[in-house]
Amino acid sequence: MEQDVVQRVKSDPDYRKLVAKRSRFGWILTWSMMVVYYGFTLLCAFDKELMGARIGSGVMTWAIPAGIFVILFTIVVTAIYVRRANSEYDELTEAIKARALAKTKVAA
Repeated sequence: MEQDVVQRVKSDPDYRKLVAKRSRFGWILTWSMMVVYYGFTLLCAFDKELMGARIGSGVMTWAIPAGIFVILFTIVVTAIYVRRANSEYDELTEAIKARALAKTKVAA
C-alpha cells in the first residue's frame, strides 16, 4: 500500500512541478553563494593589496566590510529560501499530500 502512495505522489503533476521549481531555485541560490564565498576567498588570496588597503584614514581595511557582506548575504539568501519554502513549496506539498491521501481513502 505504501508503494501505491509513493507512485501516486510521484505521478502527481504538482509533485513534478514542485521538484523542478525547488531544484532550479536551489541551484540559483547555491551558485550565488559560491560566487560570493569563492569571490571573497579569491580576493583574499590574490588581491592582498585591495583587501589590506585601509578605508580612509582609519585602521579598518576593505576585508572587514567584504567579510560582513558575505555573512549578511548568507543570512539574506537563507531568509529568501525559507520564505519561499514556507509559502509556495508548503502549499504545493499540502496539495500533493491531500490528493494522495484522498485517493488512498477512496481505494480503501
